[in-house]
Amino acid sequence: MEKEFILVLNRHPGILYKVCRVYCPDDEDRKDLFQEIVLQLWQAFPSFRREANPSTWIYRIALNTAISNFRKQTRKPPPTPFSHLAFQPPESPDEVAQDDGITHLYAAIDQLSTIEKALVMLYLDEKSYEEMAVILGISKSNVGVKLNRVRSKLEKLVQPLRK
Repeated sequence: MEKEFILVLNRHPGILYKVCRVYCPDDEDRKDLFQEIVLQLWQAFPSFRREANPSTWIYRIALNTAISNFRKQTRKPPPTPFSHLAFQPPESPDEVAQDDGITHLYAAIDQLSTIEKALVMLYLDEKSYEEMAVILGISKSNVGVKLNRVRSKLEKLVQPLRK
């Protein structure tokens, strides 16, 4: 079972990274969320019926875990800094290599609600409306309505960032 689980994860490595990036702007939080998602996937794997597409199953669990984690974080008081000294860790290679367009897109996505973030991520991953509906637990027509609203909202959010 463990080999099959690892095989499923290795076939869809980008899903976990995308979910973590959208819901956690901080590198350390991203790593924690990644581990939590993998744990949730492992715990749910015995009940995975293999009727659905594995990527749909991974998205559903990853998004539910990320949204739950996001809600927990918003309930916690903000952490107090340990020092007044300005500590700037070196940038990760991924951040240095990103072009401005992607940086602006992530900045705009960070301003969206949790469901809107999920929709954008699934849309950018070229999921069908049907798959999005299954993953998010909403109707196919609701996916279309929400996507149109999110596109308009993103256009408004990205324009000031480009200037």
